[in-house]
Amino acid sequence: MALTRENYTKRLVDDEIKELLKMFGAISIEGPKYCGKTWTALNHANSSVLLTKSDNPNSDYQKALINRDLIYKDDYPELIDEWQSIEQIWDDVRTKCDEDGKTGKFILTGSSVPANASKIFHSGAGRIYKLNMYTMSLFESGDSEGIVSLSDLFANKSIAVNLKEKPTIEKLADLIIRGGWPASLKYEKKNYYRLPESYIEDVLSHDINYDGVVRDKEKMRMLLRSLARNESTLVTNEKLVNDIEEYTTEENYQVSRNTVADYLNVLKNIHLINDQLPYSLKIRSSVRVGKTSKRHFTDPSLACSVLGVRQEQLIQDLELFGFMFEALVIRDLRIYIENLGGRIYHFHDNNTGEEVDAIVELRDGNYGAIEVKLGVGKIDEAAANLLKFSKNCTIKPKFLCVISGMIDYAYQRKDGVYVVPITALKP
Repeated sequence: MALTRENYTKRLVDDEIKELLKMFGAISIEGPKYCGKTWTALNHANSSVLLTKSDNPNSDYQKALINRDLIYKDDYPELIDEWQSIEQIWDDVRTKCDEDGKTGKFILTGSSVPANASKIFHSGAGRIYKLNMYTMSLFESGDSEGIVSLSDLFANKSIAVNLKEKPTIEKLADLIIRGGWPASLKYEKKNYYRLPESYIEDVLSHDINYDGVVRDKEKMRMLLRSLARNESTLVTNEKLVNDIEEYTTEENYQVSRNTVADYLNVLKNIHLINDQLPYSLKIRSSVRVGKTSKRHFTDPSLACSVLGVRQEQLIQDLELFGFMFEALVIRDLRIYIENLGGRIYHFHDNNTGEEVDAIVELRDGNYGAIEVKLGVGKIDEAAANLLKFSKNCTIKPKFLCVISGMIDYAYQRKDGVYVVPITALKP
């Protein structure tokens, strides 16, 4: 298969891929369709095969069905794209990594988990490293100036810098509707909605049945709408059931609940939604701290597409805009903190209702607390909330920060809280 590295835009995971190929026999890059996995993997590969299901007798997929040895090039690193279409590839790669113990032999990419995991007999531990990849952050797409880094905040550096360009509400709406899809960067603004719209329809027509189980397309559409309406909020499965089954008998309620649980699992397996887990370690009593995850679409453009919202409607509904802006920030924070080797969480106190939008934690246990506000009018309130949160923590956060949209400078307040525009941030 002929692939090309032409016009490749560097991604944050590139440096990590280089390091991992020196350490492991293979790496597996996992993430949503169209986020750039194949292009990125190709940028590190010397040979490649594409295992997308095809009836073409000359396709790599059909060759692999006849004899899997036909697709191995021995020109490493070899990219095997959509490897999960033939589950046995995983064990093949693991065995080939064991044969000589060499590193950097294979790069696997996939946009879903294997349909039949029972055909995989080995975990790949120690041989195949799993790496998450997402849509582009604003820094990667060139929409963040990158004058402030999360590393700066963890290091408690003094910050007082101005953006070259002040974000407008129209520009932020464009960034949300466009999303972080590499292909969308070249679209005209009027067409930003098209790729997310196509993605959702493709999911409903094909991907929800990836494992051979036929699911109700309209019920899945209703679930997606419910998730989109509740983007950036804590929503229970019961609420999702009620949204899908507005009128349901007690007898059917448990059936509906099981259906929602299955459908949510499918959406996770095809990387359409991500969980923002609750943060409780080191903070108060686990009895008081909530244990519900926030569910986010892998990109806020998908939530807007499901709701049929474009730039104009987003600007006219500032409450919805606020939720979608938070989703944009959480997407970027997830990418940045994982690039630093950490994880993102949220905090919620069951007793007081106190919340913190994002907790970013490094491997060494140091963490920062972040509030997200679209406009400047809520910055004082957000800073007060962060200071109250910090006061009640047994182990103090390394930094407190308010991330905003409608501001053109980054600074540190007299109370120590950072204020940073999302269009200034990088890892």
